[in-house]
Amino acid sequence: MNEERLRGLLARVAAGEVRVDEALGALRTLPFEDVGPALVDHHRQIRTGFPEVVFGEGKTPEDTVTVVERLVAAGSPVLVTRASEEMRRRLVARFPGAEVEDDARAVRLNAVAARQGRIAVCSAGTSDRPVAAEAAFTAETFGAEVDRIEDVGVSGLHRLLARLDRIRRADAVVVVAGMEGALPSVVTGLVAAPVIAVPTSIGYGASFGGVAALLAMLNSCAAGLVVVNIDNGFGAGVAATRIARAVAATTSADAAAGESTATAAGTR
Repeated sequence: MNEERLRGLLARVAAGEVRVDEALGALRTLPFEDVGPALVDHHRQIRTGFPEVVFGEGKTPEDTVTVVERLVAAGSPVLVTRASEEMRRRLVARFPGAEVEDDARAVRLNAVAARQGRIAVCSAGTSDRPVAAEAAFTAETFGAEVDRIEDVGVSGLHRLLARLDRIRRADAVVVVAGMEGALPSVVTGLVAAPVIAVPTSIGYGASFGGVAALLAMLNSCAAGLVVVNIDNGFGAGVAATRIARAVAATTSADAAAGESTATAAGTR
């Protein structure tokens, strides 16, 4: 259940098109629905603007399909992250319209069609691609326009500089890097948009599974850089989408105010 669907239902009740008992039945699964393996939070999109997302890791394919069926029935955008190959296969078999990205290990249905804001997702190396893909796939699912920029790590800084104009057009930037984790600091020093850093577990032994990159990002001297957990492309994608939505809403409100002022001036 999302806000648009709830408003439509209430409007139909007010117009006498839907009986109160029918509307009550439609709302019976709010705020959550017990489906056995999970308590599906149908109210989350109304509270936060984002639906509940299914974390596939640790779940059986059968349980995941059950949860997704209930989200689809509620008209919600659906995103399944960390989905195994078998889980992805089962979901596509059950929902032929599902979109799959193997790099991201993710599946989606009913993605938000309207584009709200622009995000750049930059990855330091091609080994960081799965985490960057998760961030990009997440942001696209929830309505952001995403520019994917790959293999621009600091060992060849000219590659980053050649794509700087694209990055600067973004309302928010996600930077994914392993090894020494230096790329987010460099990007933050070059752009005005908020930068969200994602350390990855890519690297040799002394990288400690991404801890070295995480600590480097947390200790960045680039003011304003924010950091999510190791390999958490999903979290970065949601955070960037929230920022992009806020920018888009402000831009739209400013444009509307400008048109109103121009119209008022024209009538004088």
